[in-house]
Amino acid sequence: MTAVLPQSAGAVPDDDWTAAVAAARAFEARHETIDGFRYPDGIRIAVNFTADFDAMLFRRALDEPPMQKAKGEYGGRVGIWRLIELFDAHGVKATFFTPGRICELYPQALRAAAASGHELADHMWEHLTPKTDALQRDHIRKTADALAQIGGVRPIGTRSYYQQAHLKEAGYLYNSEGRSSRLPYYAADANVENCLLILPFHFSIDDAQFYNFGWFTSEPSAQRLTDPERIMEMWWDAFEQQYETGNGYLNICLHPFVSGRALRTHLLGQLIERMKGKEGVWFPTCAQLARYVLDRFPPQSLKF
Repeated sequence: MTAVLPQSAGAVPDDDWTAAVAAARAFEARHETIDGFRYPDGIRIAVNFTADFDAMLFRRALDEPPMQKAKGEYGGRVGIWRLIELFDAHGVKATFFTPGRICELYPQALRAAAASGHELADHMWEHLTPKTDALQRDHIRKTADALAQIGGVRPIGTRSYYQQAHLKEAGYLYNSEGRSSRLPYYAADANVENCLLILPFHFSIDDAQFYNFGWFTSEPSAQRLTDPERIMEMWWDAFEQQYETGNGYLNICLHPFVSGRALRTHLLGQLIERMKGKEGVWFPTCAQLARYVLDRFPPQSLKF
């Protein structure tokens, strides 16, 4: 016998359901997946190793205590160098999403990254998103100028929450912030304008969610410090799942103050070697992947 639930037991009112459907249609109108997406011949998966080089800036934005800020400083003084050496040793080109202020704090590390062929990309000015249009434009410009002065080329990519109109105006092509698809896709703003390529990542492939004791000023019950071997196995499982699709994508998000610790860096090297043991694995920068996608699979329903 099938039970009949009363209206109060979970049925969605018609007006709410209509609004939900309208919101879903609006979302679809400004997002475009790529039909027939494929990599160059012989490539089964692209793996973007990305690093958010925040140092202590995010800790300052959250007004955290000195010991938390000191952990961020470790990333600028030690962790970033370990990651650069790791990627160079394994022949991997990474993307360092970098706040503009970091160019003032740790220019030597950024010059070393650029000299090794790694990409310097935008990650806001001070790891904050201003509310006014004028200040957003100012922060975008200042960060682009600072990164260009360090690396010799203007950035084309960002990991930020700026308005897309301002990013397009500044010449940006991609944002590695969204997570609406497992593969690269296109997204416009709420007006179905200012389309950008999205290189998605997910917090399950983000080191800070597992390694950072006291993340986001959390209460003791929410603090976490996971064994690095466990995280490497989880990321390997994610890699294998995508590899087996024959057309996979993985965007691994690291932080120098988190993964720049010696044991974690060592195990990341083992993970990279494990990936390289498979045929058809591509380790591009985000900019390399973005230019490939834009050239071969430009948007069809959205105006870029």
